[in-house]
Amino acid sequence: MSWKTAFRSFYYQNAEPPEDITLDPEATALLVIDVQNTYLETPSDPAEAARWQPFFDRMHGTVIPGTAALMDWARGKGIEVLFARIACHKDDGRDRSLSQKKPGFNHLLLPKNREDSQIVPALAPKGDEIVVTKTTDSALTGTNLRLILSNMGIRDVIVAGIFTDQCVSSTVRSLCDESFGVVVVEDCCAAATEALHRHELEIINMIYCHVVSSVEVKSFVAG
Repeated sequence: MSWKTAFRSFYYQNAEPPEDITLDPEATALLVIDVQNTYLETPSDPAEAARWQPFFDRMHGTVIPGTAALMDWARGKGIEVLFARIACHKDDGRDRSLSQKKPGFNHLLLPKNREDSQIVPALAPKGDEIVVTKTTDSALTGTNLRLILSNMGIRDVIVAGIFTDQCVSSTVRSLCDESFGVVVVEDCCAAATEALHRHELEIINMIYCHVVSSVEVKSFVAG
């Protein structure tokens, strides 16, 4: 199934197929969101580890190698590669947003210099590639990323990362609200479960972004 007809929600089931996408490398960025060491740590509780195993399998088998290949392709095309990661400036985390202070899964205390807050080695930035740190879900809300993209003349953003239904979705919506064109590479993203991943892609597709595969996105750039 083509990206033009896949991941359709109720709102867009009968909509006309979108127009072809053409990306200008000089005006396009690849943004990799929150693929950090903390999310690849196996829980100490065996039952919890088993519950998360499908996510780890997708990350190690599909998302991380696929994103590494996507980054190499982008660099080869002259597309700017940027990163966002969750990290607080204060060791006690008092600079975090409310969403990261609430109890539960989103309660995150990741001081910026600690190892678990770093981007996974397989996706490490190269040279002067920009990394923004955030204590919010959206990579735009809590950083100067919008200004950075604008200053570099970026009009379209290719998005990869985790979690599809949380920080990826929040960032995509913010980018769209700021009038950037957004393409989400579905096989370079993951949520905790496949069901959550697919459901969120259906929600954001066609209105906030276009959801495509890593093979398809490469066809959007000439040459």
